[in-house]
Amino acid sequence: MEPELSPNLSRLLGIMARLRDPERGCEWDCAQTFATIAPYTIEEAYEVDDAVARGDMDALKEELGDLLLQVVFHARMAEELGLFAFDDVAAAISEKMEARHPHVFGDARDEGRSREDRWETAKAAERASKGAQSAMDGVALALPALMRAEKLQKRASRQGFDWPDPHTASAKIIEEIEELDAATSDVERTEEAGDLLFATVNVVRKHGVAPEDALRAANAKFERRFRGMEGLAAGRFADLSLDEQEELWQAVKRSEKQTAQAHEE
Repeated sequence: MEPELSPNLSRLLGIMARLRDPERGCEWDCAQTFATIAPYTIEEAYEVDDAVARGDMDALKEELGDLLLQVVFHARMAEELGLFAFDDVAAAISEKMEARHPHVFGDARDEGRSREDRWETAKAAERASKGAQSAMDGVALALPALMRAEKLQKRASRQGFDWPDPHTASAKIIEEIEELDAATSDVERTEEAGDLLFATVNVVRKHGVAPEDALRAANAKFERRFRGMEGLAAGRFADLSLDEQEELWQAVKRSEKQTAQAHEE
C-alpha cells in the first residue's frame, strides 16, 4: 500500500496541475518548458543560499518553498509527457541516498574512510553504471565557472593528475600572469585570463579552501570596505584622487582591525 502524501504536498501538486491545465490553467504556466523554467530553478537555489548566509530562517522557509515549487513544476511537465512524476523523483533520490550510505542503510562497514571518499566512490560507480567514459563526465556545465573549475580539478586529482603541493601550483600562477601580459589579441588575452583564473583555483584548492567560498567572502569584504569609504567621503568619493581614496581604504581597514580587537578583549 502506497503511503499517503502530506496534505500540504498534495495541495501543492494539485495547484501545479491546475496551473498547467490547458483549459482552466494559467496562460504563463502552461507556456513554460523545461528550458524556460531552468533559469528560475537556478535563481531560487541561489536565493536559498542567500537566506542561509544571512541567517534569516523566515526567508529560508519561504525560499525553500520557492525551490520546491520548481521541482514540482519540472515533475509536472515530465508527467504530462509521460516521462516521470513527482513520486518517481522522490523515489529516485531516496534510492540514491540509501545506495550512497551503505554503512547507514546496509551492512557495509565504514572502514574509517572520510565522508568525501565514500561519497565520491559511490558517485563514480553510479557514473560508470550509466556509461561514463571519462572522469570528467557528469560535471554540470551550468555550474558557476569557479565551482566547476574546482570540481574538474578534484576529478583530475583523484586520477593522480595534480600538483604535489601548493608551492608548485603557485609557480603556475606566475607563468600564467606572464603569458597574459604577453598576449597580443583579445582572443589570446581571454584564453590566458582563463588559464590564470584556473591556476588560481588550483592553488586555493591545494590549501584546502573552497574557492567559491573564498571569493564570496572577498566580495563581501570589498563591498563592506567600499561602503565604508563612501561613508567617510560624505558623498564626494568620486571627486577624490586615487591617493586620497587609498587613504580612506586604509582608514576603513584600521577601523575594522580596531573593532575586531575590541571584540576579542
